Amino acid sequence: MLTIQEVKTKKDIKEFIEFPLKLYRECPYFVPPLYSDEKKLLLSGGSSSEAESIFLLARRDGKVVGRIHGILQKQYNQLHNTKRIRFTRFDAINDKEVSKALFDAVEAWGRSLGMTEICGPLGFNDLEREGLLIEGFFEDSTFEEQYSYEYYPHLIESLGYKKEIDWLEFELKAPEKKNEMLERVAKRSLELNKLHIADSNMSKKAYLNKYKDGFFDCLNECYSKLYGTVPIPKEQQKILFDQFISVINTDYFIVICDEKEKVVAFGLCFPSIGNALKKSGGRLTLPAIIKFLKAVKHPKVIDLGLVAVLPEYQNAGVNAAIVNGLVDMLSSGKIERVETNLNLETNTQVMAQWKYVSPRQHKRRRSYLKSL
Repeated sequence: MLTIQEVKTKKDIKEFIEFPLKLYRECPYFVPPLYSDEKKLLLSGGSSSEAESIFLLARRDGKVVGRIHGILQKQYNQLHNTKRIRFTRFDAINDKEVSKALFDAVEAWGRSLGMTEICGPLGFNDLEREGLLIEGFFEDSTFEEQYSYEYYPHLIESLGYKKEIDWLEFELKAPEKKNEMLERVAKRSLELNKLHIADSNMSKKAYLNKYKDGFFDCLNECYSKLYGTVPIPKEQQKILFDQFISVINTDYFIVICDEKEKVVAFGLCFPSIGNALKKSGGRLTLPAIIKFLKAVKHPKVIDLGLVAVLPEYQNAGVNAAIVNGLVDMLSSGKIERVETNLNLETNTQVMAQWKYVSPRQHKRRRSYLKSL
């Protein structure tokens, strides 16, 4: 017998977190999130002044066969005058009855809140895993994004969900030859706009503390009109900062400032830690910690997390300085490749920049929409 139950007990929390670890146990492309972060989220209930959550498990004859997380993102609805809920953390065996039961339950929860639409996969904000994998099932996932099996799109689309928007992902490698014009534009744009690349010749803690507020201010302004995004409030900024500080290597974090040290643009890359976490299921065991520290200090692969340029500088060539930084990084011989993570398919201006770094579009993710 199939049942859908809300996550309530410690046993439920453990099963919710560990179900995808079991489902993808034999999959070499899957990268788990940090177990401790997932546990902290579920223990808190995932609700705050900005959002409400529901976590659901599907059981058949007592065995977990699927899960889903529903989110009411109040900020987004208020800003965009919509009545939406989001779904995320959907994982299930290849069984339409299971997926239908999970989505029926989360949709009913949305209707009980007076909502009229459901979209996803989307998390609380743009710094969470988002989008369902549509292409690239035989490519390594990154730590920042979620892998899923080839049957997922069919399960979701069979329930009446339609595409709302796609993201594209690229693999970038060193060009055969550096583009001299790009270098000149990058240098000249900084000079003309009286900007400079922040000096990272200080401790990581001092560097990040100096620029973290400007980073989030720049991020909130630049991403405010992008699909699914919401401003990240101060209390959430601290949580995110604490989560990511151990992963950041300042050698791969370009910050561009004006004469008053205001952050006007940045390119944030993370050393790829996916392989360090695969075997541990996202737990920071001693072997995983050793691999993690090695990956952070001496990475071979870099994940491009976020790029932003304030609107007043977007047509001033400032982005060339960030792209040129990527070229230098890849041409150094220390980095084998960069994974861009998500690029909205509508953001052609950003994707056009990858021509300088031997791009290969190798993954595609999708956000779905359905009326309730």
